[in-house]
Amino acid sequence: MAGSSLFALIDDIATILDDVALMTKVAAKKTAGVLGDDLALNAQQVHGIRAERELPVVWAVAKGSAVNKAILVPSALLISVLLPALIIPLLMIGGLYLCFEGVEKLTHKLLHLHEDSETEQDALVEAFLDKDVDMVAFEKDKIKGAIRTDFILSAEIIVIALGTAAGATLLQQAIVLLIVAVVMTIGVYGIVAGIVKLDDAGFYLERKNSKALQTFGRVLIAAAPKLMRFLSVAGTIAMFLVGGGILVHGL
Repeated sequence: MAGSSLFALIDDIATILDDVALMTKVAAKKTAGVLGDDLALNAQQVHGIRAERELPVVWAVAKGSAVNKAILVPSALLISVLLPALIIPLLMIGGLYLCFEGVEKLTHKLLHLHEDSETEQDALVEAFLDKDVDMVAFEKDKIKGAIRTDFILSAEIIVIALGTAAGATLLQQAIVLLIVAVVMTIGVYGIVAGIVKLDDAGFYLERKNSKALQTFGRVLIAAAPKLMRFLSVAGTIAMFLVGGGILVHGL
């Protein structure tokens, strides 16, 4: 009896893990649009920090992101238990917000890109050169801004992931949300760390004696800003695709 119960338990666990794996895969696909935007936005938030402080700042924001998800995941599970009817409306709101963000980004790029970029660059240069500017406060302000941005994007990711597991048991939902939260946090900030240090790696290789390494270093230096632009464009496109898909399925 005990043996059969154990096998039944193992079978149940295997079934749960199989279902969770499927739902996590679907959740990862559906949150791809938000993830692309998350990468671009967080890398931009860290832009302007001194080179030696970039990784500590990324780490600080990653810890803030983990706290955000530690708040959002239990909140999402509570909604699923107490007010499950809210999941679809929240998904619809998330889809609308994604489309709104996409339109806002397009409008911003078309109407204000050049002047805003120059203003931001001037502000950064002024901050670095002005001895009266408290760079610790400047850094903390960057971190707070990135964590606020992360909270909004994390909320979208968690709501979308919850929607993919809406018909599952509470345990399955909890596992799906936990996996999505952990993977997205490590994935996003691991890639952000790589992006912000890409040019530094290029400068390091450029100082080597090998011609091949020097050439590769110059490629990395040139690729860093292009990668940022690509992530921004890809994120915007994906936001429309994911947001529109959510709205179509919800309606």
